[in-house]
Amino acid sequence: MPRGGGVPTEALSTLRRRFVALPARHPERSALITSTAQLYAVSRATLYRLLRGDRRPKDAHRADRGLPRAMPAAEVERWCEIIAAMKIRTTNKKGRHLSTVRTLQLLVEHGVETPDGLQKLAPGTLSASTVNRHLRRLGYDHERMMREPPAVRFQAEFANAL
Repeated sequence: MPRGGGVPTEALSTLRRRFVALPARHPERSALITSTAQLYAVSRATLYRLLRGDRRPKDAHRADRGLPRAMPAAEVERWCEIIAAMKIRTTNKKGRHLSTVRTLQLLVEHGVETPDGLQKLAPGTLSASTVNRHLRRLGYDHERMMREPPAVRFQAEFANAL
C-alpha cells in the first residue's frame, strides 16, 4: 500500500535495507535515492522524509488538555449556558449583543436571576478568553446560536405516507 507521495512501503523498506549495507557517505546512496525518486515521481526530499518516518517528536500536551482548571467542567458549562443566554437576550435588531467581558462584569457585580435563584460569579474566577473558548467548544458561540436551522423539505418514504 503506498504511503505519502505514492511510494510503496515495500520500496521504502528495500531502500532502508540497502542503506544499512552501505557506509554513511557512500556515493551509491545518492544514486539509489535519485533513481527511486525518479521511479515514483517524487522529490529526493520527500523520499528522505518518508525514510525518516515517524521519528519526529510529537507535540506535548497536558494530560488535562481541553478541560477547565478554574472550576469543575459541569460548573463551567452552567456558566457558559448563562452567559450565552444573556448574550441572546441582549441582542438587538442590528445583531449587536453584550460582550463576554461586560457579561462577566455584570455576573460578578450584580448576578443574574435564574430558576435556581440568584447566581453570582466570584470575581476573577473566569476570564473572557476562557469563557469564549468554552462557548465555542460547547456550540454556544453567538454565530451558531443565531443561525437559522436548515429548511428541510419533507418527503415521504413510501407513496401516500403521511
